[in-house]
Amino acid sequence: MLEQLLIFTRGGLILWTCKELGNALKGSPIDTLIRSCLLEERSGAASFDYNAPGAAYTLKWTFHNELGLVFVAVYQKILHLLYVDELLAMVKHEFSGIYDPKRTVYSDFDETFRQLKKEAEARAEELKKSKQVGKPVNNSKKQGQVQKAGLGGDKKKNEGGLANDGGDGDTMKGRRLENGNSNGNHVDIKESNVFGTANGKENTSSNLGAFDVNKLQKLRSKGGKKTEKTVTVDSNGSKAEPKKKITKKNRVWDDSPPESKLDFTDPVGENGDNNTEVVAADHGESMMDKEEDFSSESEAEDEEEEEVGKESKPDKQKKGWFSSMFQSIAGKANLERSDLEPALKALKDRLMTKNVAEEIAEKLCESVAASLEGKKLASFTRISSTVQVAMEEALVRILTPRRSIDILRDVHAAKEQRKPYVVVFVGVNGVGKSTNLAKVAYWLQQHNVSVMMAACDTFRSGAVEQLRTHARRLQIPIFEKGYEKDPAVVAKEAIQEATNNGSDVVLVDTAGRMQDNEPLMRALSKLVNLNNPDLVLFVGEALVGNDAVDQLSKFNQKLADLSTSSNPRLIDGILLTKFDTIDDKVGAALSMVYISGAPVMFVGCGQSYTDLKKLNVKSIVKTLLK
Repeated sequence: MLEQLLIFTRGGLILWTCKELGNALKGSPIDTLIRSCLLEERSGAASFDYNAPGAAYTLKWTFHNELGLVFVAVYQKILHLLYVDELLAMVKHEFSGIYDPKRTVYSDFDETFRQLKKEAEARAEELKKSKQVGKPVNNSKKQGQVQKAGLGGDKKKNEGGLANDGGDGDTMKGRRLENGNSNGNHVDIKESNVFGTANGKENTSSNLGAFDVNKLQKLRSKGGKKTEKTVTVDSNGSKAEPKKKITKKNRVWDDSPPESKLDFTDPVGENGDNNTEVVAADHGESMMDKEEDFSSESEAEDEEEEEVGKESKPDKQKKGWFSSMFQSIAGKANLERSDLEPALKALKDRLMTKNVAEEIAEKLCESVAASLEGKKLASFTRISSTVQVAMEEALVRILTPRRSIDILRDVHAAKEQRKPYVVVFVGVNGVGKSTNLAKVAYWLQQHNVSVMMAACDTFRSGAVEQLRTHARRLQIPIFEKGYEKDPAVVAKEAIQEATNNGSDVVLVDTAGRMQDNEPLMRALSKLVNLNNPDLVLFVGEALVGNDAVDQLSKFNQKLADLSTSSNPRLIDGILLTKFDTIDDKVGAALSMVYISGAPVMFVGCGQSYTDLKKLNVKSIVKTLLK
């Protein structure tokens, strides 16, 4: 049964709801649909499932892009209503005919909707009956045909077994000879089968199990011919020896000692503090506090590249210029899916070359198509440019954070409550969690925030020493308990220690783990649930493509599944590392934000402590569509 049907504008004004249904929806499915699907460029999906305590709904929708209207139908998830799509299309067609932007009340549409609903239900019932009636008839026919064929085949086989077997053997021999693939082996096998059938069933079974001596002799003669061909003969007439397998020789390294030492870490001793002071003074200002100017120079370079590209285009495109220009001047009544497909396919390929996951590129194109379908193309505009502008708006909307996460503001708020601000760094192996943790610590130090590190990577050898080196170079206290300890307990003790010492921020380093490692993911979930950190940062590489979707979705899923609370903590933000190594392959940022809904808060772009900056959304969007 249909629970509710609503019509509202893209601005959020509700124009009409079905009073006849009158069912009060549990929870807020419409708000969740708008917030989680329509505003997040997921409107290309077929439906949306809403799950809440005591409520499980399925929502379907359609747009009238020319009028800016949204039509949403809500029904119980357990039901499979076949008429919803057709009903939405009929309501859209009828309501668009009476829509007036100045009107806000459409009480006269109730009777029209009642008739449309009855028609849609009747058609769905007829379709259901026709399917039920048609299925058993077809099955009985097929079964009868199968039985008849089986009986006929058995009769023929019993009546004329000898003739059929012999005929099959002759035809098979003839086919093999015609194709040029026959040899003595195949002929012998078929002949033995023919003789076996002529002598009776007993001989057939015995001949099939027996070993054919002639076959072995022919195989040996064939093998001898092949080997004779492969033997090479020298010019003197003597047979050459077969070539031996060449083995790789071991490389001999120079035994001279290296000129310079390979260990560049600062010596720990009496003068250790003096060394760290000198190193800390040379770091400079963090790139987080520098505003990146992305305007004149980059735009000028892009314009030059576009002009060069236009000059180098073949004459084939120049021929179609007049026709496309005429279409853009004349305008088009309404954009259809077939008009948008070529431009969307080109955009999808472009996004995938920029390292965007294929699944996400396809969903984005579907969402853009849903937002443009039915719109009127303005004069002097091309379809490709219209699609490009719509995609650019969609990308900006996705990459712009939904809520402001100001770490410095939150740190001061926690300081007023006399408790430390806790940040947990999570991620897979080898992405640079410890290094970028030190970069964040250095940035916080520059804003007069007291920081303490917690070495909760008790799994990897050398992890504690690595963090200890960073702490010594930055002159930051570190809390450590060694290896093979429970990381959740270590983090809890570190937070308690920071509370006693008056530290403002605790940066918790965790072990790298693959998203499918169940024991380590369980330990991470325990750490997050036990300590309830203020911020959970996922550290990911900018080099990954499709794997970014798998990593983030499974991290979020494991944190939710293994949590003991009803409101589990998920990933709050993303730190992208190795961003200086990818050139224009910036698609990982889009993939991660789209799949998790968490913003990119930091971008690692080097190996020094200052190489940490914010994500420039305009720059990323321009690079993706370049």
